[in-house]
Amino acid sequence: MQDLFSSQLAGGYQPLAARMRPLDMSEYVGQSHLLGEGKSLSQVVSRGSLHSMILWGPPGVGKTTLANLLSTTTNAHFIKLSAVMSGVKDIRAAVEEARQVKAQSARDSVLFVDEVHRFNKSQQDAFLPYVEDGTFIFIGATTENPAFELNNALMSRARVYVLKSLQERDLSALLQRTLKDSSKGLGKLSLKVSEDFTKLLIQAADGDARRLLNLLEIASDLAQDQAGELSTDLLAEVLQTSPRRYDKGGDIFYDQISAFHKSVRGSAPDAALYWLARMLDSGCEPLYIARRILAIASEDIGNADPRALEVATNAWLAFERLGPAEGNRAIAHAAVYCACAPKSNAIEVAFKAAMSLVRSEPDYEVPNHLRNAPTSLAKEMGHGADYRYAHDEINAFAAGESYLPPELDGLALYQPSSRGLEGKIAEKLHTLQQLNADSPVKRYK
Repeated sequence: MQDLFSSQLAGGYQPLAARMRPLDMSEYVGQSHLLGEGKSLSQVVSRGSLHSMILWGPPGVGKTTLANLLSTTTNAHFIKLSAVMSGVKDIRAAVEEARQVKAQSARDSVLFVDEVHRFNKSQQDAFLPYVEDGTFIFIGATTENPAFELNNALMSRARVYVLKSLQERDLSALLQRTLKDSSKGLGKLSLKVSEDFTKLLIQAADGDARRLLNLLEIASDLAQDQAGELSTDLLAEVLQTSPRRYDKGGDIFYDQISAFHKSVRGSAPDAALYWLARMLDSGCEPLYIARRILAIASEDIGNADPRALEVATNAWLAFERLGPAEGNRAIAHAAVYCACAPKSNAIEVAFKAAMSLVRSEPDYEVPNHLRNAPTSLAKEMGHGADYRYAHDEINAFAAGESYLPPELDGLALYQPSSRGLEGKIAEKLHTLQQLNADSPVKRYK
């Protein structure tokens, strides 16, 4: 076993994922929508002419590898920077390197910037003049939506290519090549691999080639004590300490929380529980989900079931008092309750309409009968005059009274639905409106 990697150890050990990095396009897996016959990037390769681009996709789908291969196939000099580790000084050094290559060999240079979204706007601006004058061809890789994270100026000078998570067939091809490759892969180990192991490993990889190879490498190390057999039990042991792909604050994060919210709004408790479990299993902060449920209770349920707000609040408090082991169940309780509750966004619509109204209309004065009258001077000015105290009226309702400025009399913002408790509210408001209409006494004639 030790002999397999002895030569690599002598020169510095490389992880399996690094050793299996493709050396030419024939070994590259996935992204057929870009690299298939007649597709956009395959035409770039066939013409041998590169342009600046942004490679946007989740982790482990081959962004760095693709940039390197595109550079190799077009005979360009490859310069790599990581936005995590680099600054303006490193950018200047890369510019000088590209200029020297151009002067000495007339070759183009590709400046590849990994995680380019981590550069701030001013750092991104530093690339612009050199992209413009052709000092280098710029290729940026990002897991974040470039429309939100990158300068418009940089975006206008580079074409965006979207890389997708690898399909099962792609991961299967990579797995088989790794198991058979005796020089870079695990071929010399003669590992025994069952169909169930392969299926579970590909599922666990979640479209990420790097994750697949990392899990396989750990499993192959553990298999030394099991006669080289890669079993599903062994992989399950590996998966217990290997978190799933999750990019808090990134697109995957927002996609999953969006799916959760839409599942609750759509009254699908099973889907809500699934996305909740996915997020919790991947390391999402439970209280973030609790806060989202609280917002859902107001935004999507409202007065159709006011208890939803109470259930959501109690779930938050329960988590704070119990911790994750029991608190996560309380959050699940709230998620299912809200998913099953009657839905109404009437409050949300009415509130937005009210905010829009006050921003577009003049600041009407408060009518005298609604004004406060804490002093004798205020009373002399008519503040509070003719105010009808509702509790002194029949059924505690002053029919014909208005609580709006005269310019807005009759305004109707809140339109309750017929669902849940809000149906009862709609009936009451209709009755009150009829009493107002029939009242011989009206505030504004």
